[in-house]
Amino acid sequence: QARLTESGGRSVQTGDSLKLTCAYPGRAFTLAAMGWFRQAPGKELEFVAAISWDGSTVKYLDSVEDRFTISRDSGKNMVLLQMNSLKPEETATYYCAAAFTGISNTPDKFESWGQGTQVTVSS
Repeated sequence: QARLTESGGRSVQTGDSLKLTCAYPGRAFTLAAMGWFRQAPGKELEFVAAISWDGSTVKYLDSVEDRFTISRDSGKNMVLLQMNSLKPEETATYYCAAAFTGISNTPDKFESWGQGTQVTVSS
């Protein structure tokens, strides 16, 4: 099974922007709805954003909808998460995941997961 690999996480300041990238090699990418989740220390895994297999539908966590943008590049088998105006409370490990039953905001619907990339937002 192809492995998802996230990149782009780093330490930034409040209000900064950051773009996360998830590479998902193989043909399965074209069939998968893709999602981004995050988990802060001591907290539950939280849905952030998702995009359908064809890019026609997107979903966002309410608190990020006007600041984050999810997109996919089928030519490169990548899904991107552009994050603007970052806040300290958004410090977390960000995970990319793939679902084959349609776009969802529920972790249980996602079958394949990456190892995560750390985002730290300092005040």
